[in-house]
Formats: sequence, structure tokens, C-alpha cells
Amino acid sequence: MTDPHDATSGHPEPLVISRVFSAPRALVFAAWSSAAHMQRWFSPAGCSVSAAEVDFRPGGVCAICMRLPDGREFWSRGTYLEISPPDRLVVAFGVSVDGALKFTAHTTVTFEEVAGGTRMTVRQAYDIKDPAFRFAIEGSAEGWRTTLDKLAQEVTGAQAPAGRSVVHADFTLERVFAAAPALVFHALTDPAAKARWFAGGDGYAVLEREMDVRPGGCERLRGRWASGVVSTFEAIYHDVVPDARLVYSYAMSLDERKISVSLATLELSPAGAGTRLVVTEQGAFLDGYDDAGSRARGTAELLGRLGASLLG
Repeated sequence: MTDPHDATSGHPEPLVISRVFSAPRALVFAAWSSAAHMQRWFSPAGCSVSAAEVDFRPGGVCAICMRLPDGREFWSRGTYLEISPPDRLVVAFGVSVDGALKFTAHTTVTFEEVAGGTRMTVRQAYDIKDPAFRFAIEGSAEGWRTTLDKLAQEVTGAQAPAGRSVVHADFTLERVFAAAPALVFHALTDPAAKARWFAGGDGYAVLEREMDVRPGGCERLRGRWASGVVSTFEAIYHDVVPDARLVYSYAMSLDERKISVSLATLELSPAGAGTRLVVTEQGAFLDGYDDAGSRARGTAELLGRLGASLLG
């Protein structure tokens, strides 16, 4: 950890601080992924987060309102520059008081699997706009130390039985494809056709795939990401109407930890010479895992791949 104090420059030495948490890497990473999480831990001892806005995607907003012990408040408003779960995230913050920018902080956070849990390292580089606000930089090392104390309590509570939780979310996506309903249904239900589009992106390797689309039938997909994390999709089909409808429930796991259980409904209808596909999902995200909308974004990406496969 370096000393951020530099009395002569608007660019103090960066701060670097690490902590090992007795929690899986995915869980520590998830603690950064939603406003609800960050309101509970993203503040030094004696302070609190009175409001937060988190749009957890590259280019998304991270805005935190910090309340000091004397009741004063100031906003840190940032933009996510990089999100690479569960390894790394980068966010650029600007701290303002009464609308005036006081300093900026370029924050890089890395997550590393170690014996006993996860080592998280925070590196912040500063650019001071108002010298009178240097005190905030000079106290950043201690501020981060007590903030990480709160994070340790957050991830420990998420693993304990008394800290179990369920976060509910739902979304609906609609797409129109230039293919007949029978062709779209085939791409959704034929194992070879679905394998062309239903998988992870770059750095993803399929380990296991099986599919049996009928009422009571099962589907399973396991794959390893470049980070080493293994994700598992396990589905049971409840309703299958050829060329018109699929209803199935599915569970998602990261390594050995179940993170969600969802109900998905896919409805197909003619749209001119093509097909309108409406996807509705209702999800229960488990024990501290709040996806902050990433499931909807991931499903949208898969629908894009589905559309491309229909053109091939």
C-alpha cells in the first residue's frame, strides 16, 4: 500500500490496497454489481451511502451519494470503463460538492482466487481539481481499510444461512426474424441448430451439452470461461407447442454455487413473412447474487446470435 500524500502535485501517488476475503470470487465481484449491495458497504466507518445508482455494464453509470457523520453529503459519479467478471473492473469517478468537481479517481479492481477465498486489490489514481479537497485523498487509505471491513461483513453475511436472500427480477424481450416460425422453432429446439448460437462468447469452452425438448425433457449446458469459472445451465421443459410456444424452468450455477432459478416463456407468432419472438423471464437470484440486469443483456446477445444463425 502506497502513501497517497503528495503536497506538491495535483496527481498524488496512486493508492493500492488488498484484502483477502473468505468468500468465492464470484460473490466478492457481485458485491460491486448493484446499488442495493453498494449501499450496504461502499462507505468508510462512520459514513453511509444515502443513495446510489448502478448500471453495471461498460459505459454504465456508477453514482454514489456519501453521507458524512456531520450530515454533509457529496456525490461520486462515475462510468464503468471495463467489466470482466469475475476478474476485473475499471471505473472512473468524479467527486463533486455543490456541483463543483473536487477530484477524480481512476479505480481498477482485480479479483484473484487464493487459498481460503479471494484476494481483491484496489488501485486508485487521483487528479485533484480543488487543493482544499486534498484531505479526502490523504485519508483514502484509512477510508478504504474500513470500507473493506464492511465489504467483509457483506460477503460473509451472504454466505451464512441467516444471511440467505432472494432477489426477484423479470424482463421481456421481443425480436422479429426474417424466417418462418417453423425455422425459428427448429433453431430453438434442435440440438445441432441450437448449438450454433446458444453458448458463451470469446474465451468460453463447452464441456457438456445435452438436449431433449418435450414436456418433462431436460437440457444441460456446462462450459468453462477463460477465468476458469464453470457455468452450468440446467432446464426442464414444461410446455412445448410446435412453432408457437416453449415454457421451461432453469437453474444457473457458477462452479458449485447455484445463483438463480428462472421461468422462461418463448412465444412465436407470424410477422409478415417472418416470425415475432417474445421472450419473458421471471428470475429468483439467490443468496447475494444480484445480476443488475446482466441476464437480460446476455439474453439479448443470444437472440442476436440466433438471428445470425437463421441467416446462415
